Parts: sequence; C-alpha cells; structure tokens
Amino acid sequence: MAITKEEDIQKMLVCKTHLGTRNCDYRMKRYVFRRTVDGIHIIHLGKAWEKLMVAARAIVAIENPADIIVASQRPYGSRAVLKFSQYTGAHAMAGRWMPGTLTNQITSKYLEPRLLMVTDPRTDAQALKEASYASIPIIALCDTDSPLENVDIAIPANNKG
Repeated sequence: MAITKEEDIQKMLVCKTHLGTRNCDYRMKRYVFRRTVDGIHIIHLGKAWEKLMVAARAIVAIENPADIIVASQRPYGSRAVLKFSQYTGAHAMAGRWMPGTLTNQITSKYLEPRLLMVTDPRTDAQALKEASYASIPIIALCDTDSPLENVDIAIPANNKG
C-alpha cells in the first residue's frame, strides 16, 4: 500500500490517469497541467491527488457504507464499481440506471443514499440529475471534457478506459 503522495502519483502515472481528451471544459481547466503537441490535455496529478483525498474524507465521514451508491453505465467502469462495492460494502449499480431510483418513492427500487459516486458525469447524467433533486452529494471521476453541473467533488482522471 502506498504511503506517500509521491508513491500514489507514481502509480497514477503508470495507470495513465493523467491523460485527458482533446477537448477541455472551462471548469476543468484548473486541473489541466498543459497540452501536448497532439492537442491532448494533461491532468495535473498533484491536484488530482488532493481531490482524491477530499473524496476519501467525504466517503469515510459516512458511518454506514451501505448508504453509498456507486453507479456506472460505462462498460469500463462497471468492473471498478463492483470491485469497490465488494471491498467497501457500498451499493453498486453497474449498467443501466433505473429512472426514479432516487426520486420516485412508489417504486420498489427506491433508495435514499447519503452519497452518490459516478464514473462519468456525461453518461451518468440521469443519476446526477436525480441526486441533485434529492440533495445528495455527488463524487464524480471527471475527464477534461466532462460537464461539472451538479457535481460536488470532481476527481480529475482519465475515465475513458
């Protein structure tokens, strides 16, 4: 297990977490270190590590891990969601998000979580919208082109696989 910030950043480099996309949302510019000759934006890993620590503090603040929903509609994110929920006890929602999960009390799938985590704000837009209606804090893994509407804690990272 990594002990220092430098070791964590080395692991993030190996996993290519720092590679963004060619497009950059204006709210994600603060996390971009520079742009390559090819036009790909490079994410500042020091800032990404700091946001990761903020998200970790928010997750630890919730007493019951079953009150956390981790959602992903992307095929790359579904395995990560299932692994995270297996090790932490969080509620995993890999695959299609059922509309009304957080807002419609009549359905049998209705949930009242204390925190929502998503792998991509663009593909999980329905989950973000419902969580904002229910005033549920949201943690999202955001690439350089991700929209940040309704996201409370954005972790800058390469979420494209």
